[in-house]
Amino acid sequence: MYTLRTLPGDDVRQIMWRFAERFDLQMTVQSARSIARTTVAKLVSEGARNTHEWTEQKGELLTAFDQAGLTALFMDPHQGGFIEGPKNLALALVAFELAWVDAGAATSSLASCLALAPIHEKGTTEQRDKYMSACVPPQPGEDRKIWRGAFALTEPLPYVGVDTGVLCGKAAVAEWKDGEEPMLQVDKRGRFITNMDFANFVTAAVESNDERIKGTFMVILEEGDEGTFDRGAPTLKMVHQLSSTRDPVLNLKVPASRIIGGYDVVDRVIVPKYNHSEIIGAVFHRTRIPVGLMTSAKLLSAVEPVIRYHRNRFRGGDACKEGSPRYDKGLQINEDALQRLADVWASGEAGCALAFAAARLADRFDPIEKAKEAHFESEGVTSIRKQMAVLRKLHDQVREFIKLEYSAPGTRDEARYNELSSDTLVQYAYMEALAGVLNPGVKLWNTGEGANKMREAVALVGGYGITEDCPGFLMQKWTDCQLEATYEGPEAVQRRHLTMTMTSDIFGCIMENWIGQMRRAGQDVPGLGGYVLASAMELWQWTLGHLQEATDQDGRKLYHNKRQGVTFPMADALGWILGPYFLACDVMELIEKGPMSMTLAEGLDDLTGFYKDLCHVQAARAAGEVARICSELVYGFNWNRCPTPDGGIADKCEPAKKTKDECAQDGTLGDQSKCARPDLARFRELKATIDMCLAGSRLAKDRAGNALAEVMIPEALDYPQG
Repeated sequence: MYTLRTLPGDDVRQIMWRFAERFDLQMTVQSARSIARTTVAKLVSEGARNTHEWTEQKGELLTAFDQAGLTALFMDPHQGGFIEGPKNLALALVAFELAWVDAGAATSSLASCLALAPIHEKGTTEQRDKYMSACVPPQPGEDRKIWRGAFALTEPLPYVGVDTGVLCGKAAVAEWKDGEEPMLQVDKRGRFITNMDFANFVTAAVESNDERIKGTFMVILEEGDEGTFDRGAPTLKMVHQLSSTRDPVLNLKVPASRIIGGYDVVDRVIVPKYNHSEIIGAVFHRTRIPVGLMTSAKLLSAVEPVIRYHRNRFRGGDACKEGSPRYDKGLQINEDALQRLADVWASGEAGCALAFAAARLADRFDPIEKAKEAHFESEGVTSIRKQMAVLRKLHDQVREFIKLEYSAPGTRDEARYNELSSDTLVQYAYMEALAGVLNPGVKLWNTGEGANKMREAVALVGGYGITEDCPGFLMQKWTDCQLEATYEGPEAVQRRHLTMTMTSDIFGCIMENWIGQMRRAGQDVPGLGGYVLASAMELWQWTLGHLQEATDQDGRKLYHNKRQGVTFPMADALGWILGPYFLACDVMELIEKGPMSMTLAEGLDDLTGFYKDLCHVQAARAAGEVARICSELVYGFNWNRCPTPDGGIADKCEPAKKTKDECAQDGTLGDQSKCARPDLARFRELKATIDMCLAGSRLAKDRAGNALAEVMIPEALDYPQG
């Protein structure tokens, strides 16, 4: 048995989320936290969320962000920023701190970054420097106004509200004089566009409505351009009210140089360098991570308010004397209150572990992606199809690198590992496959399961949970979760994305090595849940392979992009696996690096014991969900089986390709142990392994719950309440 002395602090988070050596990120966290727990909390407690309009009171947020340096976070130093290189982890940490109090405020902070993201990812050098520098707050002595942007992708239904591949925004050539730059007429109507109350420019997705322009593209529109820059009516949303949201109407005449990424002229036709899908793909590849993280941050922020509520509940009455268990613990004398909160905490930790892992990967991937593009450009390989062909030839080297990356410490060939680590194309293929799963996985699982768990957190404070003065703003946080599940692509979009990326052979190799890694963890780190997680991964991987080969009663393939009743549940099952896997990695990092921290050395065993139990709880829950989903798909689509459910024998066993008479002749009739369907026998074996590996998981929940009854918390929350 262990004792959790206090709630985890920065010394723990910095190790688990891998920024203990990054002083710049630590200062960024402190700046964001200061704004969240003063300005943001004050706005929420004063009722600023009770209006759809962007008010002068809400405008205090922008000033606070500017003064704290958060507005310049996205920029490079030569553009006025202060962090060199990729900033995905920095943006994720800011989103976490702000969403701890209010996700609408987090959205306000990140929305300008989203507006700049198309320019940052695919813009020309001139476009990047102009707009990134303009969005930095003016320094002392500078006489200029800060610019703020909006990202205008979504359009009125039935267009982009349901399909990002369809656009109603149109562009045509307004004027094209010989020897001069073409002028474009852009007509764009937006829906749910953040920052529109104060945006000076918009990055908009449009489609050609003129034979002199090819395809789709994104374009920069400024408020001073000739034409209509109507900010539109406020969106009557019930969530994220600390962000500005409107439905703008834009009809503007702009130079063709505003096309993001530039363009070529071929036979008197303007050919944009990038279509809108390529730009959106590059943007959403990264910006979905902070959105998913917002929901997980809420779960962790709920822990302290719920504990405080439980301990102060039912203290009244003559029978409740000071010093008695009922007086000291309140509702925490009941196991249910403790264990349900442990579930909330475990889900929050798993979501944060996944999101921060994705953010760190994005930081590593950014320079590799640029190096890959430079390499292919120098080789003259500009076609995407040809690039893919080159990368496919490297799959053996990529798989070799993956095996070395996840091999047991001290057992790998370091010289070969270093050689493959420095190979740009090998690293690109590996990271691209992993990011293709982690980024939609964050957005799908964190917001979906996070919303469910946030409802549980609200329920844990009873009727108090639905009042404005509920501690920790839990009601507002729960309702905000509903928007996060659809923001930057609803759950169906993430499932569709995973359907295509989780079947790659490179990710399959990654999963195989995760399985080996978790089996070693099961042996080396008892109580972590490594064995049950490894067994869940193996069952999922086997089921995926089975579904890709199996057919239904009409001979149609089960795993197909049109069979979303098959592919989408498998995406959900993978989402369940990702969180506890990265939480296990975080806990092992804490076990390894914790002794080096002077503030953690004392009581580290108790702390890591608690985190191992949380990880075990989440791994067991994930394994149960994976087993349920896989069983439904394997047995639910298995038809004409032998024997039949009523005890009879089917005339033909299609999976075994044998008739009843043939089964009788070879002695397998009705005998599943001898049945010529080793695939299902293997499935039953794998599922039974999960059941056995669940041993001890409920004891882990007992211990985690008991620890919550003893942990010390501050006398009051560190931000104001209503």
